[in-house]
Amino acid sequence: MSSNPIEHPTALIDQVRVAAADRQPLRIVGGDTKAFYGQPTTGTLLSMAAWSGIVSFEPTELVVTVRAGTPLADLEAVLAEKGQCFPFEPPRFGPGGTVGGMVAAGLAGPARASVGSVRDFVLGAQFINGRGELLTFGGQVMKNVAGYDVSRVMAGSLGTLGVLAELSLKVLPVAPAEATLVFELNQAAALEQLHRWGGQPLPINASCWVRDDTAPGAPELLFVRLRGAVAAVEAACIRMALEAGGQRMDSAQAGADWTACRDQTLPFFTAPAPDLCLWRLSLPQTAPVLALPYAQFIEWQGAQRWLWAPASAAAELRAAAAVVNGHATLFRAGADGAPGVPRFSRQSPVIETITQRLREQFDPAGIFNTG
Repeated sequence: MSSNPIEHPTALIDQVRVAAADRQPLRIVGGDTKAFYGQPTTGTLLSMAAWSGIVSFEPTELVVTVRAGTPLADLEAVLAEKGQCFPFEPPRFGPGGTVGGMVAAGLAGPARASVGSVRDFVLGAQFINGRGELLTFGGQVMKNVAGYDVSRVMAGSLGTLGVLAELSLKVLPVAPAEATLVFELNQAAALEQLHRWGGQPLPINASCWVRDDTAPGAPELLFVRLRGAVAAVEAACIRMALEAGGQRMDSAQAGADWTACRDQTLPFFTAPAPDLCLWRLSLPQTAPVLALPYAQFIEWQGAQRWLWAPASAAAELRAAAAVVNGHATLFRAGADGAPGVPRFSRQSPVIETITQRLREQFDPAGIFNTG
């Protein structure tokens, strides 16, 4: 991976300007590992794959600045050499995922509920707007920002506001200790136990609950990962195991399982049938068990719940989520592509207005990731 000083992204700017003049849509692509996420986009390919490299990395400052096309795996390897990481564990749905795609998608892994989202680690961004102008927002220091924090708005925008060119991101040291406990608990008991632990000073970093419905009599299991100081992790292991009857997992096996959870390669994430869709329910952590006739996989201490259901279940799932002040996303469509089914729940009128105004300001010709 190149570490040379960044050059001006002239070719990208020229492509945007031509597209804006002709009002021709562009489809922004990094590694194309998240093409399944969101509404299908149309337009001429604008590839970020060649726009790669570390611009600067200051391990003592916990800040890295990179081009958006930098492969995520390459950057994480560089961070690991210095004992640092992205603690929100961005999912890697394939080997070619990029840093720009990580920020544009705004997706986080198992530790999201305890460490924060992608947006929380964006310090600054340089991007090309729909007029072909190279804009810079934020910076390379960890400080509060007054006014509208545009660099963080780019996180989760799915490329609809501009072409990310360069990103400054906060990183953190790898925790000195880690342990995973497993408990045999049904869903209601698992959620209750997680809520109880949430009010205690425990170094809980991640959790997941699952029951493999494909195996008769399969146990319902809650996995809890602890991270932090050695003494804190060891004390929590003893306390939690005694309280709920848990067992400590082998570290190597647990590490592999959490990686599979992060990247959705666990058996649960294999479609039970070609016509089923993977749905994500985003709920308050304190939401109760939902009376839905589908097997579930629960993360983020109850705040993220996955299930396989047909596209036709959209109204049912979104109504169930709305009752507890949550929402449902069609994360992966089935083999037929789920035509006519919106991938995301409708935004509130206030958020919809703000989103529309942002798009009008940054992409007045409407050329970025249309659809």
